[in-house]
Amino acid sequence: MKKAGFTLIELLITVAIVALLASVALPLAEVTVQRNKEKDLRQTLRELRMAIDAYRRAADEGAIEKAADATGYPPSLATLVDGVADKRKTDGTKLYFLRRVPPDPVSGVEWGLRSYASPASEPQPGKDVYDVYSKSPDTGLNGVPYREW
Repeated sequence: MKKAGFTLIELLITVAIVALLASVALPLAEVTVQRNKEKDLRQTLRELRMAIDAYRRAADEGAIEKAADATGYPPSLATLVDGVADKRKTDGTKLYFLRRVPPDPVSGVEWGLRSYASPASEPQPGKDVYDVYSKSPDTGLNGVPYREW
């Protein structure tokens, strides 16, 4: 009589096939995770830059107080969240540009800040926030360092 069950060779072949499939799937999963982080970074940078531009537009239109020697950009990212007094209204209404400062999805640390006075090639913080960038030392799937996005 023949016994029911698997032979050792059948089990080894099955394990080898499963290991081969796992070795193919793991790098694809890692790329998918990185692609999602890059998508979040792109979206977050767009959101922050739009808020900075909205603040500048409000300053240029006279909706918020702007010193004569100021550039019109916010002094900090916190200003975008805390709001500024609306000059057009007398009831103390504030203009808000962000609900919160989103975290950097790639590096997990705070954003790098570039002032209006610093060059794009070597961003430095200053009296205002002209732009933001990721402090991550890594490079994106497109070959461009996250710092330059």
